[in-house]
Amino acid sequence: MVNKKSLNLSPTNTVNYMLPRFLLADNSQDAPDTIYVVHNENPRFIVESDIEDFWNNQEIHWIDDEPDNEEMVQQLLEEAEEFLELEFSREYDEDEEDDEE
Repeated sequence: MVNKKSLNLSPTNTVNYMLPRFLLADNSQDAPDTIYVVHNENPRFIVESDIEDFWNNQEIHWIDDEPDNEEMVQQLLEEAEEFLELEFSREYDEDEEDDEE
């Protein structure tokens, strides 16, 4: 059971422990071709996109208020894409190592 006090994610509070800046999520049963990148720092948001092309059918779900600064939003999306690509490349590298064994 999670202690709700230790997981207070309101923008005015800090998290008592370190969460990763980005997380990956999927819903393979209902949306097998969709990937979600979750940004855990303010402004928090979830990017929903095609698993094969980050910029295709992309939708941003804002948890916090959407920033007015379009350059900031673009930078955050580029960082989310870089995170996704790095995670996929690591997974691919691990699969190759398993095949060699």
